[in-house]
Amino acid sequence: MRILVLIIQFPPDVNATGLLMAQVGEGLMRRGHQVSVLTAFPHYANFRVWDEFRGKLAERSSYRGMDVLRLFIYASGSKQRMRNRLLSYLSFNTLATLAGLVSREQYDCILCPNGSFFTGISATVIGAAKNIPFVYNVQDLYPETPVQAGQLRNGPAVMLLEKMERFMYAQSKHITVITPSFRENIMAKGFSGAKISVIPNFVDTEFIRPFAKSNSFSAQHDLADKFVVTHAGNLGYVYDLATFLDTAALLRAHQDIVFLIVGDGVVKPALEAKARGLGLSNVRFLPFQPGAMVPYLRATSDVQVALYRSGSARFSMPSKVYEIMASGRPVLAGADRGSDLWKLVESTGSGLCIEPHDPQRLASALLTLYRDPSLRAQMGQRGRREAEATYSPAGVVSQYDDLLRTLPGRTAA
Repeated sequence: MRILVLIIQFPPDVNATGLLMAQVGEGLMRRGHQVSVLTAFPHYANFRVWDEFRGKLAERSSYRGMDVLRLFIYASGSKQRMRNRLLSYLSFNTLATLAGLVSREQYDCILCPNGSFFTGISATVIGAAKNIPFVYNVQDLYPETPVQAGQLRNGPAVMLLEKMERFMYAQSKHITVITPSFRENIMAKGFSGAKISVIPNFVDTEFIRPFAKSNSFSAQHDLADKFVVTHAGNLGYVYDLATFLDTAALLRAHQDIVFLIVGDGVVKPALEAKARGLGLSNVRFLPFQPGAMVPYLRATSDVQVALYRSGSARFSMPSKVYEIMASGRPVLAGADRGSDLWKLVESTGSGLCIEPHDPQRLASALLTLYRDPSLRAQMGQRGRREAEATYSPAGVVSQYDDLLRTLPGRTAA
């Protein structure tokens, strides 16, 4: 099959969905498919197009055997305002739609993750013009995710986005979601369960492994003899990182505990200001790390957190949780009780769960893990076993392969 992956971020961008879809593409190629990618210029980390792509409208290249067409995207360097993000999404999807329509390349299907509000519309238009079906891969529920995070409050805008999302669900030939609760959410909007498959995200368990704490990353940042509590990934509105800093303030007397925040995003300036205001010498900020360093960053961490604001975990499942599990370190999750994240951590015994916005309880959970190395080791081992058994690439790629080969209505382009 000839498969087009339509996605707003793709390596070398560091966005988690892009990295996952790149691995899906590689796996599909190993199964005999041809995979092409239509994406934007790298811009995710700082919301600014990389210098080497400035001034360009498009550039074709190859990524691990996949043909990749990269396009201009509006990325102003400031994504705190939803207006800037919407303009970014619109700029990419307008160009992506035009590029797909004028392309002489022929495909059998489109695989389209919902990395922006409008990518599914581009897939709809291209698919209709080329008479090919598209699969809509739902990584986050829109507009629920930005609404719950407080990013989107305009009532008419929310209603419009809800209608758009339902339109994209309806136009897709099939929908894939990453958790059972996502499937239930979409079914509650009137879509048949037969049209929706649960295919979880995954982690490269060969790449992310339980390396020793004493490694190149810990040596570089003088962390080998510290108890390191890490949030690594996007610094977005959905995360409860203010509570993370309040907890650091509560535990500042423990001089060997370091709170590490690695990544970038819209809330980083506010977090840095809060840390300065509280005088938190036990908190360190680092930028996104090169991909090759990620396994050692995770190995340096004694505990890794996935902290969500109240309500937000119901509409998202962070891929980084699978990385934490694969790294053999315990997960400390802040999430609504009964959410998919809570169920995953609790059912696997790979960490501890607390409800959001409670610094005292988060501090207590951290001290439990801090004082009990054997408990941390047991949780890490359980997480690693589950990652290998359930969330490794081979099994997940096989599910995509089976779905695409049997896609209803698929015809050669």
